[in-house]
Amino acid sequence: MFQGLRTVVYTAENLSEAVAWYRSVLGEEPYFNEPYYAGFNVGGYELGLVPEGATGPGGQVAYWGVPDAEAAFARLLALGATSHEAVHDVGGGIRLGTVLDPFANVLGIIQNPHFQLPA
Repeated sequence: MFQGLRTVVYTAENLSEAVAWYRSVLGEEPYFNEPYYAGFNVGGYELGLVPEGATGPGGQVAYWGVPDAEAAFARLLALGATSHEAVHDVGGGIRLGTVLDPFANVLGIIQNPHFQLPA
């Protein structure tokens, strides 16, 4: 049974650069930071970074909730990401888009007024 998003793991050959970039994006330190894995707690979900494995778009996209998709998209671009899919409305007031992080991973953002975190 699926219970919801728990962890998304991105590969970055230079783990320390990836940790620094995501520290800037998230505005917080990783709760776990070792040479083989770094983990950030993002609103109760985990963003993991590993130094080994294939980098770049692989067909999967994890969308991270944001309150304002356009503002989040612009901020990611300002921090060094590149546009992958511009923010657009997919219906029902839901807006999403994707960027490529500096390590060629697809990073999705979603503004979903219907999603409520469990209490």
